[in-house]
Amino acid sequence: MTIASNVKQCLFTIKGIEAQLSSLALNSLEEEAKVIFHETSLLIGDVKKDLQYRVLELERHEPQYKGT
Repeated sequence: MTIASNVKQCLFTIKGIEAQLSSLALNSLEEEAKVIFHETSLLIGDVKKDLQYRVLELERHEPQYKGT
């Protein structure tokens, strides 16, 4: 597996984690838990943005990774 494939797989996983945290924030009964899940989701969103940028950089510098 190439570096680009690993980064893209990580990005895919992070997107799933972000969605799960958002769902937990919406469905939690305790207000404190809702806040923690929401804040964690926002942090994961920052990581997701960084990984998306990294994928674009990989594709720009290594055209053979584009679209894989």
